[in-house]
Amino acid sequence: MASRGRRGGVPARDDEQRREERAEQQAPAPQGPVLPPPPPVDYGVFMQGLVQAIQTQAHTQAALQAQLEAQVE
Repeated sequence: MASRGRRGGVPARDDEQRREERAEQQAPAPQGPVLPPPPPVDYGVFMQGLVQAIQTQAHTQAALQAQLEAQVE
């Protein structure tokens, strides 16, 4: 066999071109200033806000539904 070491009959030029394209895609990430860690999260406050948002949404939805029903009648 004349083409030892290469499988699939891929010409050498195509193989080199693919390697160059991969090198361009895998550019290293830019080195910027290292940021400090985020502040700790108070999950109690977070949950209170979440519950309040859900309750507000439910209240708004009920009010809109009542308005819609009043217009239909």
